[in-house]
Amino acid sequence: MFKRIMAGALTLALWGAAALSGPAQAETGETLATIKDRGHLLCTGHNGSYLGFAEVDDQGNWHGFDIDLCRALATAIFGDDEGHLKIVPTGWAQRFPALQSGDIDIIVKATGWTFNRDTDLGVQFSRPYVLAPIRMLTRKELGAESIADLDGGTICVPAGTTIERYVAEYAAATGIQADFLAIEKTEETDAAYLSGRCDAYAQWDVVLATVRLKADNPDDHVILPDVMNAEPVAMGMRQGDDNFVDIANWVANALWLAEVNGVTSENVDEMKANPPSPAVAKLLGATPGIGAQLGLEDDWAYNVIKKFGNFAEVWRRNVGEDSPYKLDRSINATYKDGGVFYPLVLD
Repeated sequence: MFKRIMAGALTLALWGAAALSGPAQAETGETLATIKDRGHLLCTGHNGSYLGFAEVDDQGNWHGFDIDLCRALATAIFGDDEGHLKIVPTGWAQRFPALQSGDIDIIVKATGWTFNRDTDLGVQFSRPYVLAPIRMLTRKELGAESIADLDGGTICVPAGTTIERYVAEYAAATGIQADFLAIEKTEETDAAYLSGRCDAYAQWDVVLATVRLKADNPDDHVILPDVMNAEPVAMGMRQGDDNFVDIANWVANALWLAEVNGVTSENVDEMKANPPSPAVAKLLGATPGIGAQLGLEDDWAYNVIKKFGNFAEVWRRNVGEDSPYKLDRSINATYKDGGVFYPLVLD
């Protein structure tokens, strides 16, 4: 208990210090120069239990969607993440003070881009790399194919959250009549659904995918395709360093560019040797011009794709069909597959 109290006091002190001194500002290029001088990138972790995004396995190795993005950033900067990345376990409340104090270089931690974080905390966000859709998990035996089929049922929702509001607004807009069971603690909400106290569970679909794994038979549960709302998840950096924001954006953009152009970790060498288009030639460094503007080498995107694959490969490995969570891309697909994501133009 004493440790928790001290940790809380330290967090409050950091917040207080940040509030008194104002958000730290970074000069353009300062973050990259500091990282290169230090020899490694400092990136957020979690407590290792944010399944699919930041996990620690039995051997103490970090993996997950956010961890792969941290590794991709380190690889873009140094050519390889091995020996050039330090994952810093960081609590939810500590991530912003840790960024402003320089304890970490970037927040990659399932962090929603909100007005207050953008304006009051001095955090500059990348483009969203995931939209966290609010969807519903239900039992297959109920035969529901959409949320409308849950009319008259009971829905578990996390109390006091934006999700509770989204679900109420969606039900009112669509005329669905349902009883809402609002529960404050996540573990208790999970247990309520799994014990049958409610017919469906509304949450971020990534969280629902992990709840489904806790069921006695996960295949008996399905995440319905309807999206009630979605929260943008983005990388957070110190305000003022446009160069580092550009690097974060173009690392994510390289993953989408590779996906829509059919470049994978398996064929990237062939694509570099025989580029199918000028954009792919530039993306992979076969022709110069993608590195110097960012302060990186021309082969930074090739190194990232060679090691981590395109965006679809990163998704499949961590939260999709090749992971335990079997989460479909849904709106997180690129425009070619009906999603909302698209790469910026590489000219």
